[in-house]
Amino acid sequence: MSTVNQGSDKISSDVMTDVADVLTNTTMDAVVSQAPVVNEVAIAAADSFLPVQALQYVIDAVHSYTGLNWWAAIVLTTLLIRTATVPLLINQLKATSKLTLMRPHLEEIKQQMEGLTMDPVAVAKGQQQMKKLFKEYGVSPFTPLKGLFIQGPIFVSFFLAITNMAEKVPSFKHGGASWFIDLSTPDALYIFPALTALSFLITVECNMQEGMEGNPVAGTMKNVSRGLAVLTVPFTMGFPKAIFCYWVTSNLFSLVYGLVLKVPGVKKTLGIPEIPVAPPTTTSAPQSPFSIFPALKQATSSTTNGQSSIPEEASKHSNKKISSSSVISQRLRSLEKQVKGRKKNKK
Repeated sequence: MSTVNQGSDKISSDVMTDVADVLTNTTMDAVVSQAPVVNEVAIAAADSFLPVQALQYVIDAVHSYTGLNWWAAIVLTTLLIRTATVPLLINQLKATSKLTLMRPHLEEIKQQMEGLTMDPVAVAKGQQQMKKLFKEYGVSPFTPLKGLFIQGPIFVSFFLAITNMAEKVPSFKHGGASWFIDLSTPDALYIFPALTALSFLITVECNMQEGMEGNPVAGTMKNVSRGLAVLTVPFTMGFPKAIFCYWVTSNLFSLVYGLVLKVPGVKKTLGIPEIPVAPPTTTSAPQSPFSIFPALKQATSSTTNGQSSIPEEASKHSNKKISSSSVISQRLRSLEKQVKGRKKNKK
């Protein structure tokens, strides 16, 4: 009986030893597999600017905690950051819609100022009306540029961060999938550049004029964006594949975001003003976009003309005075001659 117990104890101790060895080996493998990645990212981010450095650490954190490959970690990080900026983009859309609704009133003031360009007082009054109108709607002439201040730094930070990681993180060479296993090299098939151009073009066609309906500048911006979409393929074919994991995802996010905000119920819930559809104009000449600079230029020229007219009038008055004084002096001289002549005759 004791022999059986000793045998079972030996077997159980052997099993426990084997389990401990397996757990130890598994733990060591996990630590060894993760430690180089952390070191790689730390080295890559060491010489980067603070926003770019922070973004590299965010991508690495998503990669480490989720266990996703690098390409999926970049996609998920893009979605998280773009989602965080949605409230700012909604406020931007509200402001742009208000500016579009305010535009007819600005055009009226512009026409009034064009009719009274020679009157500096009237031009100054028109400028005060514009300022009051901007204050009433809670917008400014720089409202359309706010989108660039939001999206621009994010795009640049992503571009620099991912480019730096693709160059300095060796694990990017096998961090992709399918035909893009190596994220550090350009796409030899040009699939990613084509997808980027196509997704951007679709976004432009669907969402470019959202909040800017009726603004002549919107059409010009749309045509420029179409040209940029076509040029995307030749300009980006040398970029590493990792960049496109962000770029295509960001374009698709913008497309879905814009389509969702087109739904009337969503607009009403978010408080985005509805822009009435303008009837087609009967005139063939396109409306010029409102600009305050021509009015200011005209006001300045009219003020200058007004100031220059004062010396001219003064010179005219002085000439009149000079001419009148010369006539009087001539008459006095003639009278003196007549008096002298009479005195001589008397003598």
